Amino acid sequence: MTRLSDHVGKIQPVILSGGSGSRLWPLSRTHYPKQFLPLHGDKSLFLQTLERVSHSYGFRDPMVIANEHHRFIVNEQALRADVALGPFLLEPVGRNTAPAIALAALRIAESDPDALLLVLPSDHVIADVPAFHKAVAKAAAVAIEGRLVCFGMTPTRAETGYGYIAAGKPVAGHEGAFAIAAFKEKPDAATAEGYLKSGGYSWNSGMFMFPAGLILDEFRAHAPAILDGAAKALASVRHDLNFERLGEAEFGAIPADSIDYAIMEKTARAAVVPASFGWSDVGSFGALWDIADKDAGGNVLRGDVITEACRNSYFHTDGRMVAALGLDDLIVVSTEDTVLVAHKGQDQDVKKLVERCKAEGRSLVDLHTTVYRPWGSYRSIAVGPQFQVKEIIVKPGKKLSLQMHHHRAEHWVVVEGTATVTRDEDILTLHEDQSIYLPLGCRHRLENPGKIDLRLIEVQSGSYLGEDDIVRFEDDFGRLKD
Repeated sequence: MTRLSDHVGKIQPVILSGGSGSRLWPLSRTHYPKQFLPLHGDKSLFLQTLERVSHSYGFRDPMVIANEHHRFIVNEQALRADVALGPFLLEPVGRNTAPAIALAALRIAESDPDALLLVLPSDHVIADVPAFHKAVAKAAAVAIEGRLVCFGMTPTRAETGYGYIAAGKPVAGHEGAFAIAAFKEKPDAATAEGYLKSGGYSWNSGMFMFPAGLILDEFRAHAPAILDGAAKALASVRHDLNFERLGEAEFGAIPADSIDYAIMEKTARAAVVPASFGWSDVGSFGALWDIADKDAGGNVLRGDVITEACRNSYFHTDGRMVAALGLDDLIVVSTEDTVLVAHKGQDQDVKKLVERCKAEGRSLVDLHTTVYRPWGSYRSIAVGPQFQVKEIIVKPGKKLSLQMHHHRAEHWVVVEGTATVTRDEDILTLHEDQSIYLPLGCRHRLENPGKIDLRLIEVQSGSYLGEDDIVRFEDDFGRLKD
């Protein structure tokens, strides 16, 4: 039996982290999407992904391909998981999975064309990690012999929300691995029931394993325009801290396509390894309800929730108490700025509400009231005509950029900790209950020199209060060109 230890140092995890998770709005937002949230357990989905492919299991340091807006979130969560990152590429725009995988293969093949790429979305739940590692070991043994391997999930129900893989002939010498006969689109209910009864179909998990050099050969044969575009984008890389930033024009010119359509449905080398390890793509609130612990009435309760005579519903609150009476098959999600109420059977349509909000220009599609920055976070408390109040938290040893504003003045009140404030030529130290005024146009900077979080209240006043009214002169996080 093939073991994961047989492939120590050969497997290069490639974690794709570019999605927005719009069907899980209002929990998931464009600039803080579902992979960074603790939707199942106490750790984020991204952090769980890092931990199950960590160096301690024999994997190489994971390569991450992420949206450039999420770069500091990725860094922070990797630090929290105590996982060293390998190459870290930033996508300026989304182009689907095929360009990302082409980039990964080109980048890794520079030093090792025989490396086995383990391609994983960052927003999946895997309950049984040892079973996952066994499946990875089996896939690696098949991939080494010149196969592009899909991880197929053994169906547990007639699911209409997933694509399916039809297994063909067994792969010689590899029990439990099959050539792929066909990829099937998301079926209707009757077709899904037929797939389930036949026993020869797997859910397409979107996870893959293949040698770097082999997938590049398949790109040359079946999707040369994507490969050529990826090579040009890789040549445009600008190094910034530990990031590799792809040129926007070069990356944006790559044809957008999924790896399924671009390669897997065309190659003669595709194989599937069916497996069961408690997998879910957490693509909707219904999927979250499926995998979560439930009370006696079949309800999922996250946060401060009380219910009476409710059944088979999903309740989530980030703050205020939610009290529910006599509700069946509903989704109720309460955040600081939004309440979602939906029938559980229509959870796939939440993205339609997101599109409505986008069309109306509502910022709550992109941002939570708490916004995370590399130095800490800020939370909007109150907004009115020509004023805004925020709570700002600065981590120990961190500092904001040296900056100025054209349209607003600011007043800072220290609530907890110690602040070092630069105001034009002056450098001042503020303690709890002390404050400072920063007039419009002055150069200023905030720093936490202490060992605990610095927390202060900021009152902004002026004719324009947008976050784009920032002119940076110095920055520890390479944001002068952002």
